[in-house]
Amino acid sequence: MKKIFDTHAHYDDEAFDSDREELLASMKEQGVERIVNVSANLREIQETLKLIERFPFFYGAAGVHPDDTKELNEENFEQIRRAAMHEKMVAIGEIGLDYYWDSSDRETQKKWFLRQLELARELDKPVIIHSREAAQDTLELIRQAGGPDFSMVIHCFSYSTELAREYLNMGYYLGIGGVVTYKNGRKLKEVVSYMPLDRILLETDAPYLTPVPFRGKRNSSEKIHYVAEEIARLKNISQDEVLEAAWNNACRFYRLNEQQ
Repeated sequence: MKKIFDTHAHYDDEAFDSDREELLASMKEQGVERIVNVSANLREIQETLKLIERFPFFYGAAGVHPDDTKELNEENFEQIRRAAMHEKMVAIGEIGLDYYWDSSDRETQKKWFLRQLELARELDKPVIIHSREAAQDTLELIRQAGGPDFSMVIHCFSYSTELAREYLNMGYYLGIGGVVTYKNGRKLKEVVSYMPLDRILLETDAPYLTPVPFRGKRNSSEKIHYVAEEIARLKNISQDEVLEAAWNNACRFYRLNEQQ
């Protein structure tokens, strides 16, 4: 069995409160060798710190999601910096813009997106980008901050092949998860068919975006097999080739040794 690297999950979520320990203890048997738990707000950063210290195969990302940037100020911004300096915090994220919910006003989102990009530059960390219905502004702010100077993944990529090309040309990765298995995921299927295998990062966004045939149920890392299977079908290669490439890509992106 090829090793699985889930590059983006949220195991601090309350959806896992009833069986978190048992589920995570079973991951190795399912072939899941590494997981990055990604925070979205200050509370989740603290929960992620606990998880990465508790489980050897867990890593973390420290950042505040655009929806929660309204909670940020100069004082508590330091919590992100301190957490991000932990040796197992491998990225800044997830950060970006979300114009779907507009839970934080757009100027606030932009301000703290740029500040967190500055932090990533300062600490020399890769970045996990969240962008929903904010395609043009996201791209403009990334370019304004330094563009190709950063190592980035566009998490849960949901835009066109044309925009994918822009990001791929900057050397970035695209995060591909359960949506690629959906019937209404035609646009993402086109992107996956187009993009090179060495720029794909497999992710679950667990407990969300569960792949077919489990759509509607809680997602978890072992279900990445279904995502890899669909990518293999679209690219006319084997599932093992997808999993192996995705493992190597994730280790390169997060700057971890490919050998366990």
